[in-house]
Amino acid sequence: MSDWLISLEGTDAGHQLALALAILAAVLHAVFGALQKGRHDPWISRGAIDGSYALMAAPFALFVVPWPDPQMWSIFAGAWVIHIVYKLLQAQAYSKGAYTVVYPVVRGTGPLFAVFGAWLIFGEVFTPVQWLGVAVLLSGIFGLALYNLVFLTKARDTLVPALALAFASGLFVALYTTYDAYGIRAAADPFTFLAWFFMIDGVAFPVLAGLRLRSMVDRPAAGPLILRGVSGGLVAFFSFGAIMLATRLDKVGEAAVLRETSTVFAALIGWLVLKETVGPRRIALMGLIALGAVIVEMGG
Repeated sequence: MSDWLISLEGTDAGHQLALALAILAAVLHAVFGALQKGRHDPWISRGAIDGSYALMAAPFALFVVPWPDPQMWSIFAGAWVIHIVYKLLQAQAYSKGAYTVVYPVVRGTGPLFAVFGAWLIFGEVFTPVQWLGVAVLLSGIFGLALYNLVFLTKARDTLVPALALAFASGLFVALYTTYDAYGIRAAADPFTFLAWFFMIDGVAFPVLAGLRLRSMVDRPAAGPLILRGVSGGLVAFFSFGAIMLATRLDKVGEAAVLRETSTVFAALIGWLVLKETVGPRRIALMGLIALGAVIVEMGG
């Protein structure tokens, strides 16, 4: 399968597969965010998810895929640091703000900086129509942030820190998107990168979650937490794996922007599952983010 995927790089078929993978990643990433933000403390949820996908990835990394080439170890180390900082920022943001407030800003800020990163690292250039799409996307992001600042009453005292943390998380989304795209392209086998990344990346947060659990008076039941961890781990495999394969097959910037249609799915999940109030104006602003992503894809 690796040889088949590699043969599609830079082809029309590869572009179409990358498009489908980016949309799949968008849907699954919204589900993943809801799993982390849901009924449990977001730090504990993230620890359960990371521990689950590390354990699931270990047999594939150790016994199935080819072992990484020597130069990959420094790339894995850099990815580990970047993802740890990102997850710390995101957990803090989810602790202070509602899912439908934090998620669109995190996921909407990322692609703008990912576009610049793709230009600097991979020499990708956007057309004027694609930049129009980026502008539409940004109008939705910052319009949503302004709306929340003016109208939101729930968790008002922590809203500004939540938005600041969400913006910082978005910067790290861009950083890990471009860095991991570099990493998966540097690997001889893309599945080697994915398997070893998941095994290494999942080590730290279970430790942090365990320390947090020790200090909690009202601890969550083990069964539902384990179920959430395993479910989140499976979703993470397909979500992150899909977007990383998309960045190897086609342009990093386009894949990063198209993934942000996840904000629409996040709004639906927040409304239908988490019972958060969304409202028509916030839905319209989230729709602008998705529309901008579509314009970027169509203008390429």
